[in-house]
Amino acid sequence: MDVHASPAALPELEAFLSTFKVRFRRREARAALERYLTGLLTQLPNKNCDTLAQAVPGTHEQRLQGLLTTMEWDEEALNRQRVEKMIAEATVGHGVLIFDDTGFAKQGKASVGVARQYSGTLGKVGNCQVAVTCGYSDPQASWPVSVRLYLPEAWAADSARLKRTRVPKDVTFQTKPELALSLLDQARAWGVPHRCVTADADYGDNPNFLAGLEERNERYVVAVRCDFQVRLKCRGASASQRADQMLAELPKCQWRTIRWRHGTKGWLRKKFVALRAWRLTTEGEAHIGWLWGERAARGQPEERKFYWSNLPASASLETLVDYAHRRHATQKFHEEAKEELGWDQYQGRLWPGFHRHAVTVMLAMSFLTCLELQHRHSQPKRGRPRDPFSPSPRLASACAASGTPTSRAVAASSSGGVVGHDGAVQSTLRAENLTK
Repeated sequence: MDVHASPAALPELEAFLSTFKVRFRRREARAALERYLTGLLTQLPNKNCDTLAQAVPGTHEQRLQGLLTTMEWDEEALNRQRVEKMIAEATVGHGVLIFDDTGFAKQGKASVGVARQYSGTLGKVGNCQVAVTCGYSDPQASWPVSVRLYLPEAWAADSARLKRTRVPKDVTFQTKPELALSLLDQARAWGVPHRCVTADADYGDNPNFLAGLEERNERYVVAVRCDFQVRLKCRGASASQRADQMLAELPKCQWRTIRWRHGTKGWLRKKFVALRAWRLTTEGEAHIGWLWGERAARGQPEERKFYWSNLPASASLETLVDYAHRRHATQKFHEEAKEELGWDQYQGRLWPGFHRHAVTVMLAMSFLTCLELQHRHSQPKRGRPRDPFSPSPRLASACAASGTPTSRAVAASSSGGVVGHDGAVQSTLRAENLTK
């Protein structure tokens, strides 16, 4: 694909980046960031420093590489400033923090953190890197908070490889649930508002992760596996049971059909049932919470899922279902950041480069989220209410209809879709006006 970006900065992008200039001492670094983001926003099928330099005027491969590896700037400070901006401009309350991990397939053994390990992205054990992510989602918008690369034990114990890939000396081995708790501490320190924490069964089934959330007085809604152990009474002769067995004993009439989001093929709906139960900790303490199950509604293929939450007894089943299905937002972020913004195409081998590339990808995603929110708020609200979590439609036609020059239009991905009923953003956008 013959793609060439505009030699001039996109005005909207330049305005968005203006507040971040204080993070760079040299003009060269500020210019490199703008050119790098411009490249990420193009329709280039492969996005690495080499291909970006060929498509983006006013820069070169060495400068883009320098932005990620040698130029002086604090990527964590910039990311914190981005998060503060998103809190101020893209939150409406009722938010949740979502923890997950994602894999990056790799060739060779030199890239930091690469190893033969299981990746949910690959669906198998493969040669890859794995990163733990923290995301935010509320009824209006979803956006990434932070990313941390997982270092396998063999890597953490190899001082020569750590030095060669410039891993900071204070980085030690942490399991993925431990990394998630570290990212939670960071999000709390940064003031990210949230009602609860959500995660999939890889985290929900980890007793240390649940204990860490409870030690921090965090409310949570997590997926668990079918053999998750609970019991109906805190004390006495009540024996522990598997989650699937306990819910299977409930009469079918207690299962309720609940719909939670309008997707591309109509409302998403399943049958749910919930009951109060007790979970035993590794120390033998009993903690009360909600156990609930999900199964297919009429006419759907059979599929069962299970969840656990420490939300209070006053929480409705609709609230539990809503929070549990917010995880969709982070899964969309992983997909779109890779497919649209080249998150998985970084070819460097260094720890700083991996995380700086991740920060620039999150910055680009946040720019698109803010841009869409600005456009949405400027339009009159007509028709059916919007759904939370659906992909954004193309903005090109909307911009044209509102008189915005097409040279400034920012369009959605080819997958199209509809916007959520209460303004939720899934930023499947890319700046098509940057190409010509």
